Amino acid sequence: MRPMVHSNNTTETPGSAHNVSSTRARLITTAIAAMGVVYGDIGTSPLYAMKEAFNGPHAMAVTPENILGILSLIFWALTITVTFKYVKFITRADNRGEGGIMALTALALRTRGASPRLLWLLSGVGIFGAALFYGDAVITPAMSVLSAVEGLEVATPVFKPYVVPLTLIILTGLFLVQPRGTASLGALFGPVMLFWFGTLGTLGVIGILKHPGVLAAMNPWYAIHFFAENRGHGFLALGAVVLAITGGEALYADMGHFGRRPIKWAWLGYVFPCLYLNYLGQGALILDNPAAIKNPFFLLTPEELLYPMVALATAATIIASQAVISGAFSLTSQAMQLGYCPRIQVKFTSEHEKGQIYIPNINWLLLVAVIALVLGFKTSSNLAAAYGIAVTMTMMLTTVLAFVVVRSLWNWSWLQAGLFLAFFMVVDLAFLSANLVKVADGGWFPLVLGLGVFILFSTWQRGRALLYKKLQQDSMPLDAFLKSLEYGGPQRVVGTGIFLTPQPDSVPRAMLHNLLHNKVLHERVILLNVNMQDIPHASEADRIHVEHLPQGFYRVILNYGFKDTPDIPAALEQVGQMGMAPVEMMETSFFLGRETIVPNAVPAMNFWRQVLFMWMFRNADTATAYFKIPTNRVVELGTQIEL
Repeated sequence: MRPMVHSNNTTETPGSAHNVSSTRARLITTAIAAMGVVYGDIGTSPLYAMKEAFNGPHAMAVTPENILGILSLIFWALTITVTFKYVKFITRADNRGEGGIMALTALALRTRGASPRLLWLLSGVGIFGAALFYGDAVITPAMSVLSAVEGLEVATPVFKPYVVPLTLIILTGLFLVQPRGTASLGALFGPVMLFWFGTLGTLGVIGILKHPGVLAAMNPWYAIHFFAENRGHGFLALGAVVLAITGGEALYADMGHFGRRPIKWAWLGYVFPCLYLNYLGQGALILDNPAAIKNPFFLLTPEELLYPMVALATAATIIASQAVISGAFSLTSQAMQLGYCPRIQVKFTSEHEKGQIYIPNINWLLLVAVIALVLGFKTSSNLAAAYGIAVTMTMMLTTVLAFVVVRSLWNWSWLQAGLFLAFFMVVDLAFLSANLVKVADGGWFPLVLGLGVFILFSTWQRGRALLYKKLQQDSMPLDAFLKSLEYGGPQRVVGTGIFLTPQPDSVPRAMLHNLLHNKVLHERVILLNVNMQDIPHASEADRIHVEHLPQGFYRVILNYGFKDTPDIPAALEQVGQMGMAPVEMMETSFFLGRETIVPNAVPAMNFWRQVLFMWMFRNADTATAYFKIPTNRVVELGTQIEL
């Protein structure tokens, strides 16, 4: 068969044409799936962004100039921050395909020749940025679902007393189904959001047809004129404009689930056009009827379709809420793996997708916080004051970390990196500054929540480092211990003894205690070190390293990435392929040290942080459960450590 000839002078066989078609189909399918997770948050912003610009304590006057100015600012905010910063640039800064501020922090910490102080500072920036995400995980469900249910008030004022109770019922139901997992519902998320964005675009076009002049808002002159006319008051309007880009950070965080290409094409080819068409349609409606500013989104909907639209909006906001809830679970899991958070119970809700996790403690804390938020603020307009400040601060911290990455890892010149930092930092600081006036009106909530999580994470990181330093000081070199066994030693007993140790070159404290009390060693002793790496996934080839040592000792190192699930028994099943006799669980004992932290007369950190660390240490999940070790094969040996 003759090859098909293309105009670019390359040849392609029919089979390769089929492959291209198949690749495109996969890209479209993945892009649709990404809409259900990546763009849920930003996709529900039309429910409240335009409304808040002309309502509240810093409301703009409803004039044609101001309407076109706000529409212009929204267009350029979406273009500069979401399209250029995140879609075009930040998504390139991936850690082996994974994105998000934790992955970006891991990249920044690889800076060559950085001082310990700089690394500590970069780590602090990353931890605080991650901590702020929890504020977003609380506010997004409350704000978005409340905004959707408020559409019932547009239909008839009779529903007004039922908005808050109905919102609480929906949100409570959402958190109650988390233990069951979302795998079965996840397949619906993409098609629902595909229909949602299509509906947004269609309604927008209907509105634009009444006032085609709103299309001129894409001209940046209207944004410049808006600032020139309104000055300080116009600057504060950025606090409402930023609501249109909340969720921009989510597309970077969820990149590992879908890849960069589907996220980019979903945004450029469908999501961005549909979103902005809806904003333009709302603007056209307000130009036609300024009274529509009380809820332009639902008033843009034909009256006979209002109830179905409320139902669709509620479904979209539930999907957006699910995305940030799942993100909070994922972030907590990553923080545990990277050593920023104590071990807490993690449940897997899918046998096929290891990313489908559920963390009971986080779920119920989020539910309590969301209920308190809805009852405290009562309306989406009140909540708008709390929304935005955490997002803009996270965006600014992402810019700082990205600057470090492009300068140190990508070898950009100081001029290139400086221009990048200056351009995006000006935009980020403008949004953050405009949101700072909201602190007293509710913006304090995400800041307090983020600060609380930051204190917990940083205290655990510091306390854990001090604990390992203390263990290292009190340890015995392994080489010297093995040398001493050549001259006689304790009695050896049948079986295998496995000692978990954070220091593979030292004798584990549990072994020393076992020798002190039981005065025996097993015939085969495995010193097991679990090494959590700053990459998302450790390859199977690098998972296990086995080293034969004298006197029947083996050193086994298990490598896991921060998105992997440690499973010691499963890993030990593979050691037989590496020249070591298989590990029979019924003939094996795991020896774990169980440390009790007691205050030091001269503490290495503040007393209150010492008390906090001791409380976290006592309540952390056991290594037995975390590493999936059979409980009937575990021997725990306790010791006290002064910190």
